[in-house]
Amino acid sequence: MRLVVVSAGLSVPSSTRLLADRLAAATAEHAGAPDTRVIELRDLAVEIAHNFTGGFPGPALADALDAVAEADGLIVVTPVFSASFSGLFKSFFDVLGVRDEGALAGKPVLIAATGGTARHSLALDHALRPLFAYLKAVVVPTGVYAASEDWGAEGLPERIARAARELAALMRGLSAGRRPERAAVPEQAAPAQAGGFTVVPFEEQLAALRK
Repeated sequence: MRLVVVSAGLSVPSSTRLLADRLAAATAEHAGAPDTRVIELRDLAVEIAHNFTGGFPGPALADALDAVAEADGLIVVTPVFSASFSGLFKSFFDVLGVRDEGALAGKPVLIAATGGTARHSLALDHALRPLFAYLKAVVVPTGVYAASEDWGAEGLPERIARAARELAALMRGLSAGRRPERAAVPEQAAPAQAGGFTVVPFEEQLAALRK
């Protein structure tokens, strides 16, 4: 099984990356040593920005998007800014959704976040969970939030272990039922025919109005 970890931490060292590593290690204990890959979004920030303006991912970003789409399970961890996920975190999954809107359909996803205060822990349920539900992922029931005071305190290791067990169980149960191969992403869709009419993509209609 393939486990991919997406960390949106910006600093080095990063508490977000630390939480991601602990979740990955705990999941590996229960999932039978999966092939694990960690993706640091800070290394892809420039390519993510260029993708928005150019419409195509660079080599490193394309490789990361493919890894996420082909994973059997996903751990996603973001720092909380302004009571929600970071812009870099959201941008990565926006790019993924535009490239292949079904990339996360049916995929088990463990959501996690870090922040300076426990008051932002609801970001898991009012920001991350709706995002991945929209992307049709199967979100693990237990989300993990780590505030600064949680490190070294009681409770966090237990939440990590419980969430990891749930993700491993979903990976074992759902990996056999998902589509075996992703459909190739077409570089440019051909005009479709419907009811005797030619369906013109919205982008082409918009371009025609600008002339």
